[in-house]
Amino acid sequence: MLKGKKIAIGITGSIAAYKIPLLVRLLKKEGAEVQILMTDIAKDFVTPLTLSALSGNPVLSESYDYETGSWNSHIELGNQVDLYLIAPLTANTMAKMAHGIADNLVLTTYLAAKCPVFFAPAMDLDMFKHPSTQENIKILQSHENHLISPNEGELASGLCGAGRMEEPEIIFEIINNFFKKKLN
Repeated sequence: MLKGKKIAIGITGSIAAYKIPLLVRLLKKEGAEVQILMTDIAKDFVTPLTLSALSGNPVLSESYDYETGSWNSHIELGNQVDLYLIAPLTANTMAKMAHGIADNLVLTTYLAAKCPVFFAPAMDLDMFKHPSTQENIKILQSHENHLISPNEGELASGLCGAGRMEEPEIIFEIINNFFKKKLN
């Protein structure tokens, strides 16, 4: 179902970023083309080298390459993919998405995207339950973005509750099922 589908994954600065390499492997195994975009903070949680090796593409985090001067057009990125997944999505980046703030490549690509956008929040329990976060989720959904709800479980802080990013296998199934429904 995913053969030839172009999927961009925007990774933000959350410990849950460690789950993305497995998701990339699952998508590639089914024939998807995967392009990774990362915020600078995301690089502290999972390396661009790992993601590049698994995706088969260079990882993008800047609008241009400082060494070569080549341009990574957020417009082209947003127009050339069949689906854009932002995972893990931090409260900070979610707030920026909800209010049109575009201060990095993940966000400028989001605002330029012509494809369906899925987002998978990952944050601590109190941050996830905060009224601002819940309002931002509603705003994103009102813009026809697709929420991949976080699980309840043990969080990096040691607390238990909602905010744990969905597992890669489930995210894969959600994406796969989306394309199956679209085909029908």
